[in-house]
Amino acid sequence: MKIIIYICRIIVGITFLFSGTVKAIDPSGFVYKLQDYFTAFNITFLDGLSLTLTILLCTLEFLAGFSVLFNIRFKAGIWMVILFMILFTPLTLVLALTNPVSDCGCFGDAVKLTNWQTFWKNIILLVPAIWLFINRNNITATLGIARGWASLSAVAVLFIAFIFFNLRYLPVIDFLPYKTGTNIPGKMIIPEDAPRAKYESTFIYEKNGERKEFDLTNYPAGDTTWKFIDQKSVLVSKGYQPPIHDFYISFHGENITDQILSSKNYTLLMVARYLDLKDMEQIKRGLETGRFCMDNGIDFYVLSSQGDEEAGIDTFTFKVCSMDETTLKTMVRSDPGYLLLKEGTILHKWSWANLPDKEEIKRITTNTNSNN
Repeated sequence: MKIIIYICRIIVGITFLFSGTVKAIDPSGFVYKLQDYFTAFNITFLDGLSLTLTILLCTLEFLAGFSVLFNIRFKAGIWMVILFMILFTPLTLVLALTNPVSDCGCFGDAVKLTNWQTFWKNIILLVPAIWLFINRNNITATLGIARGWASLSAVAVLFIAFIFFNLRYLPVIDFLPYKTGTNIPGKMIIPEDAPRAKYESTFIYEKNGERKEFDLTNYPAGDTTWKFIDQKSVLVSKGYQPPIHDFYISFHGENITDQILSSKNYTLLMVARYLDLKDMEQIKRGLETGRFCMDNGIDFYVLSSQGDEEAGIDTFTFKVCSMDETTLKTMVRSDPGYLLLKEGTILHKWSWANLPDKEEIKRITTNTNSNN
């Protein structure tokens, strides 16, 4: 019995600890995932609560796992686990059946699961969770009541501080394709032997007022008594998709992606999705850094999901380029955020909070040049 309980504690505890931790490492990513769900279910009025819900959910998830794994206030921990399972198992079944968002987001971007994989993961996890819940009175807590709650409280404070650290700066572990050291063009290549997407085509023809669907094996080719009406293509199997497949930068309607990625100069990209809504002090500091870069032979571009005509900055001095909002969110989790490139390789990433001063940027680019 004790061995079974111990194994169940390890399975449940580590799963909840891991799930809460990867969300805390990239809290902005889970905020975006919640907003995707809110959009899919037409409840976008909850968008304003997405950050609060992210902090609450991943903290409770982590504390539940911590409590069960280390047997600290075990009964409270297993109650949290069961409540999570009761709430999210039916929800994941609905998501699996409707598939409003392809990736569930339960393990952030660290481990991507389909909605069906998430549902079956929950079904499997229910077995040890229910066993622990049934035997909760047979498990003696490691610490007393006061020391147990004090320990959980301290862990909660540290964990929330960790979340805010990752929000203010950048995730301590970058699970996304645009991590430091990545060569962007290299991640956009599709191998020649990579599997291609397969589609099934259906043709709709009409004859004597009756419409009928055909496929490629039986459509009435050459039969003029049938009139072609429409064609439908359904994706049968996905092909290979490179890690970076949506990197496209436009300036006044012109594609300048290759120009930026092939430049032998250092290039500082300032990612600011909504220029007119951001804290202008942060924008001002970024533009001052950008002006310094241009004066010292470093290319500087502002990337926004808005067009340059909507930007509330001097577009005669600065190149304000348009880019897909989702891509901008994936490139850097800070808004504004910064990437330093050379020949398409990401050398450094910064949030608005730890953007180096001008002299430090000059030192970084000078030292790198001398090393080359």
